[in-house]
Amino acid sequence: MVIPSYRVTRHVLSVIEAIGPEVEQIYVVDDCCPDNSGDLVRTKCTDPRVTVVRNEQNLGVGGAVLRGYQEAIRNGADVIVKIDGDGQMDPSLIPGFVGPILAGEADYTKGNRFFNLERIGEMPPMRLFGNAVLSFMTKLSAGYWDLFDPTNGYTAIHADVARRLPLDKISKRYFFETDILFRLNIVRAVVVDIPMDARYADEVSNLRISRIAGEFFAKHVRNFFKRLFYNYYLRDLSVASLELPLGCSLFLFGVVFGGWHWFLSIYAGAAATAGTVMLSALPVLMGLQLMLAFLAFDIASVPRRPIHKQYVTR
Repeated sequence: MVIPSYRVTRHVLSVIEAIGPEVEQIYVVDDCCPDNSGDLVRTKCTDPRVTVVRNEQNLGVGGAVLRGYQEAIRNGADVIVKIDGDGQMDPSLIPGFVGPILAGEADYTKGNRFFNLERIGEMPPMRLFGNAVLSFMTKLSAGYWDLFDPTNGYTAIHADVARRLPLDKISKRYFFETDILFRLNIVRAVVVDIPMDARYADEVSNLRISRIAGEFFAKHVRNFFKRLFYNYYLRDLSVASLELPLGCSLFLFGVVFGGWHWFLSIYAGAAATAGTVMLSALPVLMGLQLMLAFLAFDIASVPRRPIHKQYVTR
């Protein structure tokens, strides 16, 4: 169990207290917290499972989680669960996150707060809208088309899969949850959504949408093109490898050709010929069809076979 700790002194002790006996080790990662949350846990928490780890400088939520992963792997963990220390995540749900991994059905599980339609109304409207936008962008960049709520930080990962990830390259701050999905797709890991309800109380979010919107967009675009290159041109070639560039080329040609002749026809005051219209419309329609065919192939290519070693019960 990994709990990143930054400005959560009001909640972290109660979060630890609520963690059940199914968890063998708990790593509280003090991410250079100005409130000295690590010291609070050391002095006030008597749970023998708890180990406090401190980052000498603030690395962000991703940096804290990755530090916890490294400690858990070093000490022989099988499955590593991550929850926040602000009290939003219910520790009683841990078996539901770990179960699919131990059963060999998933390599990584994450929470999804959108399964229960009756509880969605309790979510702040701004979070609801922002999450919907980020979910669609993540589907494009990470390639997991069957997932939603990508910024959900309630996660579990098999240690064998965590070892395969380039931990030093994963985004260390708020893009962490999304970036790790991109990295998981590159290693062809199976990711499964777990229904959950979020709890909103008096916690204060450190995330500012206006501050990270541009950064998120740029990183989504980067990951999208990297994923296409890795999966469709570097490691494999398929019909989809031809559909996308050909479709984009035809679509752009049709739009540019048609737009230019539309401008000329307006300037000259004469309607374009039927042949000109066809030379514009046909590439657009063919290009759109090829791009949709690529999209269908990409959706069907979501990883379905877990890559970690099967857990064997004795």
